[in-house]
Amino acid sequence: MTGPRYPDLIANLPATVPFVGPEVQERQRGAPFKARLGANESVFGPSPFAVAAMQDAAGQCWQYADATNFELLRAISTRLDIRPDNIIIGEGIDGLLGYIVRLMVAPGDPVVTSDGAYPTFNYHVTGYGGILHKVPFKDDHEDIDALIDTARAVQAKLVYLSNPDNPMGSWHTAERIEKALDALPEGTLLLLDEAYIEFAPDGTAPRIAADDPRVFRTRTFSKAFGMAGARVGYGIGAPELISSFDKVRNHFGMSRISQAGALAAFEDDAWLAEVIDLVKDARDRIAMIARANGLTPLPSATNFVTVDCGEDAAFAKAVLAGLIDEGVFARMPFVSPGDRAIRISAGRPSDLDVLEEALPKALDAARK
Repeated sequence: MTGPRYPDLIANLPATVPFVGPEVQERQRGAPFKARLGANESVFGPSPFAVAAMQDAAGQCWQYADATNFELLRAISTRLDIRPDNIIIGEGIDGLLGYIVRLMVAPGDPVVTSDGAYPTFNYHVTGYGGILHKVPFKDDHEDIDALIDTARAVQAKLVYLSNPDNPMGSWHTAERIEKALDALPEGTLLLLDEAYIEFAPDGTAPRIAADDPRVFRTRTFSKAFGMAGARVGYGIGAPELISSFDKVRNHFGMSRISQAGALAAFEDDAWLAEVIDLVKDARDRIAMIARANGLTPLPSATNFVTVDCGEDAAFAKAVLAGLIDEGVFARMPFVSPGDRAIRISAGRPSDLDVLEEALPKALDAARK
């Protein structure tokens, strides 16, 4: 009896899950979390108009969605003052990362990223046989100069840069990224992940023409817009690149419900502004809780705070385990030197009350 005949590439890959979800951990621990502060979701939820729009669209879920995403494309195009043919809609940034890697990377092609940056990108690259070249962080920031130097040395197809960065929460100025483009090697595409851009200080988003063929930018409805479960993201790039997505994308990958919710969310400026304020307040309180326990919060331009535990990775991992035991879902960076820290997402006051009570207990357990 024979089974599936996998290609050698797939047969030799380990089964990989970039992130173990909180639901899995809840089943393993046999109890729900008291505070869900690990996945950088928005606990503040989507715009009420988005919820209403999704409820209205539920009755039409028997229909396939508009495969061109026309209404949502038009709204994004109008708001950003770019043409619809500069925009691609996809199933969150994760989906768009999969598509761009499939478009650009053949087995053996070199790709450059930061060691410790978003692991889902690495997952896609290895799944298509690309060769990852990783550059260390520098002072808790992605090292733009080293990324570009490495891309030049290996003749990389893609360079991945997140700004603001996950998992450290750090960021580069617009001017820094604009200057770096001039040094980008010929034939290398900069994949600029801007999932957290709504939370960043003014002057973080670079002024890059949508038609610039050197850059593909990704943004999401999962963070500031509070729609992580709806899976909606969009990319900005030159029209030739955007039209190429039609060669590989799932044309019916979006649901009518997600499209309706994203459109309503994108048009609710008041809710977005309120969420940004709530996140800032939450970051400030997380930092206060960390300092009260002798820990160091790192500056953040995202909806989370990375907290330096002051010792090695083993200690940080023990603190994380202690938080989980106390019912707080959190995460930590995977790679040194970031793995000296834990990462705590913005929460409601009630969530942070739980954190405030749990963190001293977790630290005590880690020190025993």
